[in-house]
Amino acid sequence: MPKSILITCVLICFAIYHDDAKAEKHCRPASCGDLHDIRYPFHLKSTATSANNCLNSPAELLCEQNRTILKLYNGTYYVMGIDYESETIQVVDPGLLRDTCPFRPIHRLTIYNFTVGLDEEVYRPYLSGHGLGNYGYATFYDCQSKVESPDYIKINCSNSSSTTYSYIKLGDSVSHLLSNCSITTIVPSMLYESGNDELSFSFIRDELRKGFQLTWYPLVPGNSNCFRECLKDGLGLTVRMALSIIALLVFWSYKLYWKKFRQDDKAVEEFLDAYKNLMPSRYSYSEIKTVTNDFKDKLGQGGFGSVYKGQLSNGHLVAVKMLNDSKGKGQDFINEVATIGRIHHVNVVQLIGFCSEGSKRALVYDFMPNGSLDRYILRDAEKDLTLSWDRMHEIALGVAHAIEYLHQGCDIQILHFDIKPHNILLDESFNSKISDFGLARFYPREQNTVYVTAARGTRGYIAPEMFYKTIGGVSYKADVYSFGMLLLEIAGRRKNLNAHAEHSSQIYFPSWIYDQLEKGLSIEIEDACEYDKRIAKKLLMVALWCIQLMPVDRPSMTKVLEMLEGEDQVLKMPPKPFYCPQQMPTQDLPYDSDETDIKEVSTLPQSATESTSMV
Repeated sequence: MPKSILITCVLICFAIYHDDAKAEKHCRPASCGDLHDIRYPFHLKSTATSANNCLNSPAELLCEQNRTILKLYNGTYYVMGIDYESETIQVVDPGLLRDTCPFRPIHRLTIYNFTVGLDEEVYRPYLSGHGLGNYGYATFYDCQSKVESPDYIKINCSNSSSTTYSYIKLGDSVSHLLSNCSITTIVPSMLYESGNDELSFSFIRDELRKGFQLTWYPLVPGNSNCFRECLKDGLGLTVRMALSIIALLVFWSYKLYWKKFRQDDKAVEEFLDAYKNLMPSRYSYSEIKTVTNDFKDKLGQGGFGSVYKGQLSNGHLVAVKMLNDSKGKGQDFINEVATIGRIHHVNVVQLIGFCSEGSKRALVYDFMPNGSLDRYILRDAEKDLTLSWDRMHEIALGVAHAIEYLHQGCDIQILHFDIKPHNILLDESFNSKISDFGLARFYPREQNTVYVTAARGTRGYIAPEMFYKTIGGVSYKADVYSFGMLLLEIAGRRKNLNAHAEHSSQIYFPSWIYDQLEKGLSIEIEDACEYDKRIAKKLLMVALWCIQLMPVDRPSMTKVLEMLEGEDQVLKMPPKPFYCPQQMPTQDLPYDSDETDIKEVSTLPQSATESTSMV
């Protein structure tokens, strides 16, 4: 059940029973440690029985090691005090009372995306009667390098061997997240803003250890006794109550549905506002309709949405990608704007502008008159859509330069996670340009492996470490693998997996081509001279290095460029990849998938652990 629905149910229970005089009369006060006079509407689990009527109290507390404990959203909080007049209970996260290093809470009470502010509606029913104005939030960060901003208060820690720096930031939202920092958790705080020189770490620690207040209150004061007395009247009231609860749940589900989209809009708008000085041009939806002539010239369609040809007022041709409304939290939109908007490379598609107006989101790119690479490398393509081997080699070099730039040329490491022919666009001179950064992620350049919650990419191009968790962590080598599969398709001018091949040995092209090269057999290429065959062989050799099973055995993109630009005679024969297509999961993954969609494959092929590393 969604947390906001759960909160509503809790408040209903509190409202129904709050003024129950019978329960209050028969339920004797209890004590736990330093906390005395625990009474209605609370009861201690250890002392409540049906005989003393305490079990009718709506809120249960625990007493463990002389600590009074409130369980809230699968978390435990220490109760510091209860004020029955103001109807507030003061609680604190147990982690804040420990002398651990670094200092931080255990639980997070909020449900929100870390790129936006906290959801006030979730907290509003529980916060002090003075309202949200008296509450801020303490956000805990781990950073890869020191932060000089006065808003970030360093957490003093005796553990000097740690390679990360821990900070606390106070405020009512989480905005302008630094690229080298990640949020660990957030708690409500009576403190408001950082940046005050008088706010030392020790002062903030002491204040946070005082906890924060939750409140309970009757939604129907004076009428709560009616529920229990009227319940005796029969089943009719029970049915009406059940229908009322169902109606309430439907109402909240509907409200949460629209609230999700409002939060999505808020996330996107806060991101765009934070980086507005670095953003390309912003268009209104009416301007997008004008540019595309009411979406009359459709270029293509995919899981992300549809692409239309358009023309700006200055005559410049553009491609407009309209994202589907179902794209969730706007993360793909943010990824593309944040990634392509900050990249200026000859082999990366140029983002000219964007549109974000309610649920309508669009990305405006330079128009690529020669379409995508897959039109030129598949055997069922039209005969006139063929390119010379020299041109194919230049296209491969351009893609390699772009990936190397993403990995090493920016202040952060950008992993694309979806390199494939469909995402390689060709301009009027057939220069290659990488597109579609919807699955891209940012990481510190010095980070060797990255954390992903699910497999990312498209079947046939996903690196095996996404499934075989024992062969190595996910890193930039995942893009190297995808590039290798791309090279194989460029050189073979066919899909790597062909169930309709004439011979079973040719079904999986990488395995078949390796056997041909290892035996010293020439690769038969239609209408190709000796020079063209040498180019094809070089592309195949580099590709086989890139698709090694173990990530450590794959070269970096810098090394890949050296091989592509060097002579084919000096290339060494790589080890044979030790897996077959039937050993890989077969779901299509054009977009970020849930963990439940892809199951980890635990059985490795025989000899898969043999390794020949290539830097």
